[in-house]
Amino acid sequence: MKQRGNMQPLFTALVQGFLLGASLIIAIGAQNAFVLRQGLKRQHVFITAALCTLCDIILILLGVGGLGTLITSIPILSMIATWGGAAFLLFYGFRSFRSVFQNNEGLEMGKAAAVVRVRDTVLAVLAFSLLNPHVYLDTVVLIGSISTHYQGIQRAWFAVGAMCASLSWFFSLAYGAAWLAPLFRRPLAWKILDGLIGCVMWGIAFSLIWSAFPH
Repeated sequence: MKQRGNMQPLFTALVQGFLLGASLIIAIGAQNAFVLRQGLKRQHVFITAALCTLCDIILILLGVGGLGTLITSIPILSMIATWGGAAFLLFYGFRSFRSVFQNNEGLEMGKAAAVVRVRDTVLAVLAFSLLNPHVYLDTVVLIGSISTHYQGIQRAWFAVGAMCASLSWFFSLAYGAAWLAPLFRRPLAWKILDGLIGCVMWGIAFSLIWSAFPH
């Protein structure tokens, strides 16, 4: 009974970390849109999901380790991340909008022509995972600051819970996208998805630019 009582606070910290991580990551964003597209095209699915998860794990560890406090104390780092992330999202959004007008192929027709190299996929994943300041706000700053409410081993379990949320979400999104594959045999479906992705990218980019100016 005593051992069971000692485990309850740890399990609670684990569950709370998982729920917080899930609430932050399960949202329409640039990174999730890219993972979904890779899953639909069935290109480098494992690498995409694994790299997104690894980036989240590293950022969560840094946040729990105290980096979040350091970043918020150095404004120049926030400014560089904001403008760099906005530029990347504007560029990728432009590519998505261009595909709306140029791509007239469905999933099966475009499968051979649309294959990209592993290196390009890795670079894109790293960019989506590390060039968006919102990622640092969620993982490093927010999760890191909330983790300070836990002490010792409970903080470690809280961090593990948040990491498990990222692991579960990215692999579910990447491999679950295959269920939608029949729909994306039609070119119109791709055009709609590319248009939505472009809107998401530009929406986040403009929100970053807006936040950079004093109000």
